[in-house]
Amino acid sequence: MNAPRLTDRKRNAIVTAAAGEFRANGFDATSMDRIALVAEVSKRTVYNHFPSKEELFAETIVQLFESSAALMELPYRSDLGLREQLTELVRLKLRTLEDRDFLDLARVAISEAIHAPERALPIFARLNEREEGVTAWIRAAQADGRLKAGDPAFAATMLQGQIKAFAFWPQVAMGAAPLAPAQQAPVIEAAVSMFLAYFGAEQ
Repeated sequence: MNAPRLTDRKRNAIVTAAAGEFRANGFDATSMDRIALVAEVSKRTVYNHFPSKEELFAETIVQLFESSAALMELPYRSDLGLREQLTELVRLKLRTLEDRDFLDLARVAISEAIHAPERALPIFARLNEREEGVTAWIRAAQADGRLKAGDPAFAATMLQGQIKAFAFWPQVAMGAAPLAPAQQAPVIEAAVSMFLAYFGAEQ
């Protein structure tokens, strides 16, 4: 009789342990032995799920992105104002960027992209396959005629780039504290206003 299939619980434990180790130690200093120990599984179990450290690292980054992107799934509504909806979208984005675990692992991923692009490029290719919530929202607003036609991914990058200039890059590159609510308000207001001034459809 074949051995029972490895459970999702074990796989999740491996990814969780790996994320913690990568955050704390970086890619190079993290070992599969240590991940197995923290996950409380055998090293063979780790390799059964992930044939290499590179694949496990990729999975932790992808899961990190997907868990944060899940918070951004705000459907477009034609009965609500664009400013109101965009303000909520940006507020949700800022919530994901407040998470220290997210920032720590993002720092490791960016470091790998700089020092080992051959390892990082396949990861970012996987991420690009999934259309995130902001892009989907913009696409729907364009289809409704309320935003200018064009590449929704470009528009989403412009919007989120303004947010990340204050609430991502300083935290990742310089260890700055996440923005307090009082600091977030003017960033949200300015980002939404500039976005609508350029991308809003002419009435």
